[in-house]
Amino acid sequence: MKRIGNLWGKVTAFDNLYRAYRQARAGKGARSAVTRFELELEGNLFELQKALRTRTYRPGTYYLFEIYDRKPRTIAAAPFPDRVVHHALMNPIEPILDRRLIHDCYACRVGKGVHAAVRRYQAWARRYPYVLKVDVRKYFPSIDHDILKAKLRRRMKDRNVLWLFDTIIDSAPKAPSPGVLFPDDDLVTLMERRCGLPIGNLTSQFLGNLYLDDLDHYLKEVCGARAYLRYVDDLILLGDDKRYLRELKGEIDDFLIGERLRLHPDKVLVQPTNIGLDVLGYRVSPDRILLRRDNGYRYRRRLWAMQREYRRGGIAIGDVRASVAAWLGHIRHANSLGLCQAVLYPVSFTPGNGVG
Repeated sequence: MKRIGNLWGKVTAFDNLYRAYRQARAGKGARSAVTRFELELEGNLFELQKALRTRTYRPGTYYLFEIYDRKPRTIAAAPFPDRVVHHALMNPIEPILDRRLIHDCYACRVGKGVHAAVRRYQAWARRYPYVLKVDVRKYFPSIDHDILKAKLRRRMKDRNVLWLFDTIIDSAPKAPSPGVLFPDDDLVTLMERRCGLPIGNLTSQFLGNLYLDDLDHYLKEVCGARAYLRYVDDLILLGDDKRYLRELKGEIDDFLIGERLRLHPDKVLVQPTNIGLDVLGYRVSPDRILLRRDNGYRYRRRLWAMQREYRRGGIAIGDVRASVAAWLGHIRHANSLGLCQAVLYPVSFTPGNGVG
């Protein structure tokens, strides 16, 4: 594998930092942290440039908060200047490293995403009678820092870029130990090895794709898996018989030990494709795509909350319209007219009697 280099000048160029600022502020123009940064925009960008070029840059403290998306998740929000740095780092580097990912890795990539993954799965489900679906246990909290840094060094040789990646990785809030012992581990190992990437960082999205890239290539090029896709930590493989898929599951188990990861024992599924499979929020069978009902129920609760907030004057009707339009854009890929009507019709917004 040829390692890439000579990227530091592109990362720290003023025009790249300005572009990164515009990317980081998108959709966040009214927030106080953004406003403070913009008061001395040119000076702040020059300060970031100097800190990067002299390697005196130090990330700030993350703001942690909880969300509930089918299960509780801790989101780590980096300070605004750090988000500018994340974009500046990824702008020149991600397009180069992205080309080395397999075609069917779908998370956070241009031209990919949830809907492309769902369509790809359905096309395969029409061809193959069986599917294996697995999920990596506590994926982001379990990503090992030493292994991740070694993977970066196998792909890049620019010492300054590697320093910045190391700085961002090391700045992650300390995650609770996954509590899993691997061969040759002892109890001290669990305390000494740093692991975990913050959910919410732009860099974490890219590094989450990178960390399992070796597994992707192993399954495709060594094991010969023809119908395989991955979305972050969700792995789906299809084949002509269950025994073949169970053998692939064993290969995944063995490979993940070297990455200090485990499959979630309760989320391993081998079944016929014709009965439908939950794929990234949809229920997908060879002949139809349905939105998962719990997705509809969650959005209905969100609509009720927006209705209360709107009546108090906390949000504008334009925000409501934007939210509904985004949800409709999501469900238009599914055959779910009935669920759509059940979610939207009972909710009205006054004044105006509706969101349209």
